[in-house]
Amino acid sequence: MVDLFNTVANADGVTKNPDILEGNTVRSFLDKTHGEKMRFLFILSSVGKNEKILTAELHLFRLWPRATEGPKRHHLCQVSVYQVLEQSEPDAPGGKKLLAARLVPLQGSGWEVFAITQAVRDWTEDESSNQGLLVTVQGLGGSLLEPSPLQFASGKDHHESKKPMLVLFTDDGRRGASQPAVSFPDLQPQAPALPAKMPVPRVAGSRRTRSLDRLQPCQRHPLSVDFEEIGWSGWIISPRGYNAYHCKGSCPFPLGENMRPTNHATVQSIINALKLSEGVSSPCCVPDKLYSINLLYFDDDENVVLKQYDDMVAGSCGCH
Repeated sequence: MVDLFNTVANADGVTKNPDILEGNTVRSFLDKTHGEKMRFLFILSSVGKNEKILTAELHLFRLWPRATEGPKRHHLCQVSVYQVLEQSEPDAPGGKKLLAARLVPLQGSGWEVFAITQAVRDWTEDESSNQGLLVTVQGLGGSLLEPSPLQFASGKDHHESKKPMLVLFTDDGRRGASQPAVSFPDLQPQAPALPAKMPVPRVAGSRRTRSLDRLQPCQRHPLSVDFEEIGWSGWIISPRGYNAYHCKGSCPFPLGENMRPTNHATVQSIINALKLSEGVSSPCCVPDKLYSINLLYFDDDENVVLKQYDDMVAGSCGCH
């Protein structure tokens, strides 16, 4: 999961490319059988009902083959992954459903990944149907190999980094960074279009205007967020913090194009300067473009989650 985080985000969590990550949430679940060979069970209670299941993968770490006497007759074997339908008798007719199968070399070691999306969709729709997964190893002729020449790391006997896990990609429907403000939409086609640059009436100089002119104009400033300082370091794995930026400065009349004003802000600025309506203040300096960041953290069930959170970084500022 740390490698995935480094792929989709830079050091402070800002998304490198929003299209790299499928969906906006990735979770990893560890096997709960703790030692029952080739049987796996993953508890998915932390997945929200509103989340769309995109892809689910079973990750198994293939160990180096054991030294055997005599010539090696097998170079490949078939690994099959089944969804268990009958926990007590998975080998009975109708007791399991094939999800994925492929040939795997016996030499070498490393991660093997199998698609199990349909099973996870079934489990999230009906939690009681989750009877786990069964993995079998067969020869090229289809016969079971006993003892199996192919071994996968178990959740009980091997290092944490090699334990079997289910990796789940979901989307909660909130994907996508906010877009910058744009001009008024053409709600009434018969109405004349707004000019590219709205006319600004001349207003006699005032002490208030001259004072605002001396203030720093609206612009973006750094805002360092340290997760340890705000008490979040206990559950966030990465990053340790990030630069959120913030917007500060004045929006003096008349608003220039460099202040990226909305049409509404331009009108409000005119009303304020002419004092045509009591209580109307000048426009405010606020973010007009926001970007997402990625957080790698532990959820309440101690599963590792990689989630993209929108609108966490001020990308630019404008007068609104």
